[in-house]
Amino acid sequence: MPLLKGIVLKTATRKQDQYPFNVSTVKNLKDLAFKRSICFFVGENGSGKSTLLEGLAAKLNFPTIGAHPVATDPSLDAARRLAATLQLQWASKVVHQGFFLRAEDFFGFIQRVGQMQRELEREEESLRREMEEAGSSDYGIQLATGSLRGNRDAMSNRYGENPDAQSHGESYLQLFSSRIQRNSIYLMDEPEAALSPMRQLAFLDLLLQGEEQGNQFIIATHSPILLAYPGAQILLFDKGTVSETDYDSLEHVRFTRMFLNNPQAFLHHLKPR
Repeated sequence: MPLLKGIVLKTATRKQDQYPFNVSTVKNLKDLAFKRSICFFVGENGSGKSTLLEGLAAKLNFPTIGAHPVATDPSLDAARRLAATLQLQWASKVVHQGFFLRAEDFFGFIQRVGQMQRELEREEESLRREMEEAGSSDYGIQLATGSLRGNRDAMSNRYGENPDAQSHGESYLQLFSSRIQRNSIYLMDEPEAALSPMRQLAFLDLLLQGEEQGNQFIIATHSPILLAYPGAQILLFDKGTVSETDYDSLEHVRFTRMFLNNPQAFLHHLKPR
């Protein structure tokens, strides 16, 4: 069962001509109920699904996988305005554990992790050389460098020995699996951007494990593979409304099937230049 049952959007303080309140979905939406532990937001770009997800992230104020906290991230100014109009409805107690992850933040995060690991390694080696030149004992050197080595080992255990050298899909899955706790809420915007089709299937398995641990996931996606998660709630953002729908009714799914069944019907007009 979902930890967060729903959200209510208050309208009294909104400026209807200002983003994000001029997005038709946000303008028309009064409330939203989460009925499953796995909920997908789906819709075309500009439909409001990421806008609402970011507003919810700002309201929950969870840690981000990115450069800035939600409370200070300049790209989330509008999300914080939206958050001020949101009221959260909980199943029982308020949940303070989870994270918010946008696909565009992930790649920079992995680069920073790799850089931090290298800096810790260089600092450890520099300290070791200084102490050796000063005639320190091996035991003293081990004690002095232990903290640096421990921090680097902890990062390696969580993100991999060299996350820059891994594929984006490998790094993403390792990051995701290392951060999952129990009874937490995870907000994710287009996680498929870092994942091949095969790794999307692996991601679905991680979602299953997370759901079994009592977690809730709210995910904005375009991926027909992710949307196929059994028993998930699918909320369609379309023409200024949000409605619950089923997998086979999604245009994303129907179009993908038609294309894969007969790609030439869509590509015949493309000619080499």
